[in-house]
Amino acid sequence: MACCHYLAPTDDGDTAFSVDTASITFGAGCLAEAGDRAKSIGISRIALMTDKKLAGLEHVAKVRRSLQAAGVDCVEYDDVRVEPTDESFLAATRFAVESKVDGYISVGGGSVIDTAKAANLYATHPAEFLTYVNAPIGAGAATPGPLKPHIACPTTSGTGSECTGIAVFDLLSMQAKTGIVSKHLRPTLALVDPEVTASLPANVVAASAFDVLSHALESYTARPYNRRQAPALPSLRPMSQGANPWSDLGCREALRLLGLYLERAVADAGDREARAQLMWAATLAGIAFGNAGCHAPHGMSYSVAGLVRDFCPAGYPQGEPIVPHGMSVIVNAPAVFRFTAPACPERHMEAADWLGADVRGAGNDDAGEVVGGRIIALRKTTDMPNGIGGVGYGRDDIDALTNGAFPQRRLLKNAPRDISREALSGLFENAISYW
Repeated sequence: MACCHYLAPTDDGDTAFSVDTASITFGAGCLAEAGDRAKSIGISRIALMTDKKLAGLEHVAKVRRSLQAAGVDCVEYDDVRVEPTDESFLAATRFAVESKVDGYISVGGGSVIDTAKAANLYATHPAEFLTYVNAPIGAGAATPGPLKPHIACPTTSGTGSECTGIAVFDLLSMQAKTGIVSKHLRPTLALVDPEVTASLPANVVAASAFDVLSHALESYTARPYNRRQAPALPSLRPMSQGANPWSDLGCREALRLLGLYLERAVADAGDREARAQLMWAATLAGIAFGNAGCHAPHGMSYSVAGLVRDFCPAGYPQGEPIVPHGMSVIVNAPAVFRFTAPACPERHMEAADWLGADVRGAGNDDAGEVVGGRIIALRKTTDMPNGIGGVGYGRDDIDALTNGAFPQRRLLKNAPRDISREALSGLFENAISYW
């Protein structure tokens, strides 16, 4: 086990970790299994959730045909927002309630999968919207019990939402992202078909891949599970429990694959091997962070995405400002990993090595610069924005960005170093530009 002393027992920490994951089918053409899979888990009337652009593509058509062939009644909802909000979650919930479905299938990126999770939750266990939303923004109430079956079919190689019990959205009243977390939100089954990424624009592939990179690197460098206080009851152990031997396995392999294939997959849409390997890396990192949890780059991303004014990158729907999730995460990452490296320099250096950095002659004191430098180099070759300044923010925005990110305690507390409000402002300051 790499860097095993990082997970050495502590006097007052937890002594065990839990492993939870969705049932996953991975391979070319597996979307055609949707109907048989739905029928086998007892779904007779299913809500197919997607967005308007995907609704006209072959991926969704393949799922429709499969459901029809299996005799599963299907009602379709294609009003999912690319970046969902509390209002769009509620609209999807109303559809689910009115349609009287007994299961869900989501075909799309993280926004589609997260919308299906939320609709399933609120249709199954109705409550005021903020009831289940993460504290301190919402009440953070536990999900009362299991949800209806949900089959997730990702069409981007990035979010890992098909493997997690997390649903992220924009809370319009705060102009910031937040989320809902529960083991019950984790999809029952994931059908991960790498063929779906062949038609994705380069910018979308890059943003999604950097989301994978940050999932893996944040989980690998997260505060270890055994440095968290043991829960009063085993059932209260958090889903984001910190770095652990199980999550480490997925993080290491995901980072290695990204080092080999990220640039190739962005540069050449015809490189089927590279795009398939990114999809596999996304699955591995999704399983990893679904059990370990992310930390500061994701916590900071919520306000970077939520406060966007006029940024709208190529490859995404035009006419409405948006900082795609992977971009909103990776603009913060070099600043964060330079800050967290002293807490576990060996892990940061190992990650840099897997990502393809030249680590010869580098020592522990260099770990933050080495891993941060490698992320910056990958961003340059894939045309990602130069820090938060590249998506429209400046020093005058740091207070607002800090105010939006500081309530994301679930994420910030998972970092290997404590992050005060002042430290968080400093991270945003250091993330304005890198070159």
